[in-house]
Amino acid sequence: MKFAIFGNTYQAQKSSHAENLFKLLESRGAEVYICREFYHFLVSDLQLNVPAAGLFDGNDFTADMVISIGGDGTFLKAAKRVGNKSTPILGINTGRLGFLADVSPEEMEVAIDEIYAGRYTVEERSLLQLICDEKHLQSSPYALNEIAILKRDSSSMISIRTAINGAFLTTYQADGLIISTPTGSTAYSLSVGGPVIVPQSKTIAITPVAPHSLNVRPIVICDDWEITLNVESRSHNFLVAIDGSSETCKETTQLTIRKAPYAIKVVKRYDHIFFDTIRSKLMWGADTRK
Repeated sequence: MKFAIFGNTYQAQKSSHAENLFKLLESRGAEVYICREFYHFLVSDLQLNVPAAGLFDGNDFTADMVISIGGDGTFLKAAKRVGNKSTPILGINTGRLGFLADVSPEEMEVAIDEIYAGRYTVEERSLLQLICDEKHLQSSPYALNEIAILKRDSSSMISIRTAINGAFLTTYQADGLIISTPTGSTAYSLSVGGPVIVPQSKTIAITPVAPHSLNVRPIVICDDWEITLNVESRSHNFLVAIDGSSETCKETTQLTIRKAPYAIKVVKRYDHIFFDTIRSKLMWGADTRK
């Protein structure tokens, strides 16, 4: 098999996991291509001997499967590079929570064996697309987790006039608004009170950040509907964060958010069950009393 490898370049103390991954792939005769930035981190900074058939930059690669070794942030970066290639991505978690990258280092060898045996599943995850006339936002307009509209300064709220398929919903007076996919429902959206959404549900969640009105609540809509946002701010600008990468935007800019025309394929172990993940990661039902 031919693999393209992306990795976290800030976790020197966890380099042994990457070293083990390359040994596992080499022992199986895999053809391994590595993101140049990650390769230089391993070789130059960590002094590791890394066998590679070649290096690549950006999205200039072809592979049977992508492996992301790091946390969910590393997985998101890998997904951005994969784009519309339809290459499935396996996430090995050396970070903290790990919803996207959910194979632990201890499970790595078994997971690789299962992949070679064809015992794995592939889940399609929807993305969001941002459409506007700001060129710097259109260079990378796709989000696997969320698109967040946020105030730029630390004092005053922003007003976000929101319409669904052209029909007025409400004007949020808040610190921001998070538009999330089901995949992103367990990320930023969850931290501000948004719902946990099953990945296959074909929905989009709209969750306000610190709304001024207590009777404003998150809402879940169909993912083939279109969201239009117009923002007003005392500073006359605001932030747009696409999967955590933020840019400043002028308040005169109208934002349109819709489902992207392609999906990301996520590799899961054959016995993976979403409800097991939320119980273990979010400790649902756990009694923390001493």
